[in-house]
This record gives sequence, C-alpha cells and structure tokens, in this order.
Amino acid sequence: MNILVINCGSSSLKYQLINMSNEEPLAVGLVERIGIEGSILTQKVEGRDKYIIKQLMTSHKDAIKLVLNVLVDSTNGVIKSMDEIAAIGHRVVHGGEKYSSSVLVTDEVMKDLEDCAKLAPLHNPPNIIGINACKALMPNTPMVVVFDTAFHQTMPEKAFLYAIPYELYKEHNIRKYGFHGTSHKYVSDKVAEVMCKDVKDLKIITCHLSNGSSITAVMNSQSVDTSMGFTPLEGLVMGTRCGDIDPAVIFYLINELGYSAEEVNTLLNKKSGALGVSGVSSDFRDIISAAAEGNTRAKIALDMFYYRVRKYIGSYAAAMGGVDCIVFTAGVGENSVEIRAEICKGLEFFGLEIDDERNNVRGKIAELSTEDSKVKAFAIPTNEELMIAKDTISLITK
Repeated sequence: MNILVINCGSSSLKYQLINMSNEEPLAVGLVERIGIEGSILTQKVEGRDKYIIKQLMTSHKDAIKLVLNVLVDSTNGVIKSMDEIAAIGHRVVHGGEKYSSSVLVTDEVMKDLEDCAKLAPLHNPPNIIGINACKALMPNTPMVVVFDTAFHQTMPEKAFLYAIPYELYKEHNIRKYGFHGTSHKYVSDKVAEVMCKDVKDLKIITCHLSNGSSITAVMNSQSVDTSMGFTPLEGLVMGTRCGDIDPAVIFYLINELGYSAEEVNTLLNKKSGALGVSGVSSDFRDIISAAAEGNTRAKIALDMFYYRVRKYIGSYAAAMGGVDCIVFTAGVGENSVEIRAEICKGLEFFGLEIDDERNNVRGKIAELSTEDSKVKAFAIPTNEELMIAKDTISLITK
C-alpha cells in the first residue's frame, strides 16, 4: 500500500510517496517557487539521477497536478496509475486544542482548520490550500491531516497555561501549544526501540535542533512540556527567531524606538536569533566557521545557543524527576558533532558522559554516550513523513 505525504508551504511543496510494506520512500520530491517566476520540481528516486522540471506553476493545484503526473510518468515515475495511491497524508501545523491526534479529512475538519488559521497565519493557510487541491484532483482518495501540535496536547495545565488572566485562555485560546510534535513523537518512539525498552518506561528529552528548534520532555510516552509556545517564537535561540525574551522589550521597541507592531514581529521572527547576534548567517555551519576564524559575535551566538539548550535540558530533567536519555535530531541535531558535544558539556553532573569517538557521526542512528554513562545520549534522524504515513494508514484501515 502506497501513501502520498504532502507538506505545503506558502510557495513550496514537499512530498514523499512511501511504500508501507517496507516503509521505504518510492519517490521524494520538492516543488519550489509556486506562483513565482522560476517554478521548479525536483524528484529523487533511489538508484536514479534527479528528475527536474522547470515550468510555471501558478497555484498549489498546478503543483500537485504536476507531482501526480511525475509519479505516474512512464519514464521517470514510480507507479503506473494514481489508483496505486491508497491515501494522502497532509502535514498541518496547528490543530488547536480540539485535535490531540490525526483525523480523516471531513467538511467539519476543514472548517476547524480555517478557524485555527489565525493561530498559525503563515502555515495553516497553505496547508489548507494543499488539501483542497488534492481533493479537487483526487476526490475519491481518502485523506488524513496530521497536526504538529497534536503530540503536545497531553501537557498538563501547569505546563501549557500562561500566567495571564485565565479568561484570555478560555475565551481566546491563548496558551502554549508546542510544535514539531510529529518529530518529537517519532524520535522518542525510535530511541525506545533502539534501547530495547518500552517508551512508557522512559523519561526522554528530545532536542529537535535546526533553523527552527524545540525541546520536549517526554514521560510515559507523552509530551509533558515543550519549549515552543503559543507560536514557534518561544523557547530556544533559533536561526532567525529570538526565543525567550522579556515581553517588555516589545513595548520598549514600540514606545521608545518607534517600531510598529508588524516591524517588531518581523524583527523577532526573521532578523533575530543566531542571525541577529552573529551578523553572519542563520545557518549554524556558517556561524561555526566564522567563530573558528575569530569572529567574536559568531562565538557569542553559539554560546547563547548551547546555553539555552542546556538550560532547557536541565529544567526538563527537573520537571520529570530525572532523565534516562537525551535525543538529538533534525538538521543540526543529527549532523553537527561540535554542537552536540558543546551542549553536553556541563551535564556530567547528572551522569551524562559523551564518547568523542561515538559522537563523530552524522545523519544516522547512533549512541553518543559512554558505556557507563548513567544518562544515555543518541542521535536519531527524524522521519516526520513516515510518521504521517503511519498515522494515515492507521486511520484508513480502521
């Protein structure tokens, strides 16, 4: 059975067609510059050269139609007809409080997604566009939405509420939601499998480190706290996002420096974080190179990132009353030997010892800690697409 996984951005579309009999992708693709001059589709199939198509795609419907045509193409495709696609799984960033698990697409669900758009104005609208495009092209194919926020709906009130008037939560849904939930769930399940343990018996801290980063405390297989909040702006120092900040800074920027609300939003989301501090880049590889060449601001940006991650790890260990393992995942977490090593410095006090030789690994599952380390550390490549496909097949076969 083949599941097509779709992840729509504002002008892009990622996709994978996954054969669920062996959980391996038949094709992995990316469509860029939708609605912009220079639209391009790139598809990768194991054992073949990249297949690239450059043609104007004015809408997500155009993009998805091209994706389907490429998948069934007699020369470059991987299936003979669209009938071989059993279902489509869609990544949706925000499901609000209503959805604590993935659901089949219905008219009611689509209305709820529209209602949640105000909570994720940059993400939910293109997600919705992608679903509607697929419905128009494949009206008889079952579809499932998998929410980034769903895994974190197990957080208790003490973790997800903000200390503001309670009415703002009850009447306007202002609370911590958390994101990257699909990734955090996948790697917490996977590390338990690697350790030959039941995930319900473990206290796990999962570190999804990339341009956008978040950390989650997982206890009894459930998210009990996470670093991102009402939006993905809260938490760690990120590529371009400031992370935790005194809210009064915003008032100062507006009242004393003359910023508009929109300018503050842009500043904190797109011009801050590692980019804002270093002045070099939002890419941690560039910042590491600059720091090695003596760039003081680049070194400060890295130190801030390490420090913030370390603080969250410590606080979540305290919140869970201990920790059995720490997992590093996503682009930076899976691939940066230096960043993992620096983050773990200073965590020896609760029994974490990193083995430098084991830590010298990129992009694959590996234990990073020493044999006698009381707290284990692992690199686990995330696979959100497979997690989406698993949820999709589970729902359509019930």
